[in-house]
Amino acid sequence: GVLYVLDEPSVGLHQSDNKKLITAFKELRDLGNTVIAVEHDTETIEAADHVIDLGPGAGPRGGEIIAEGTPDQIRSNSKSITG
Repeated sequence: GVLYVLDEPSVGLHQSDNKKLITAFKELRDLGNTVIAVEHDTETIEAADHVIDLGPGAGPRGGEIIAEGTPDQIRSNSKSITG
């Protein structure tokens, strides 16, 4: 498989196009590829198989893994500002 690394791929997309992007990610995954995306869009995060939440802040105040797991696990983690 191929490893795809994307930085905020949903920026500037209309919500209908964002749904198409998520569908494309799932199709790539289902073909045996890996998709890693740095993303802030809630819908894209919800569609992920696995999330790594970095923080606690930005820049020099961040860079640590605050939470990781499925979107449900992130949502239930009190340390995560994403969830």
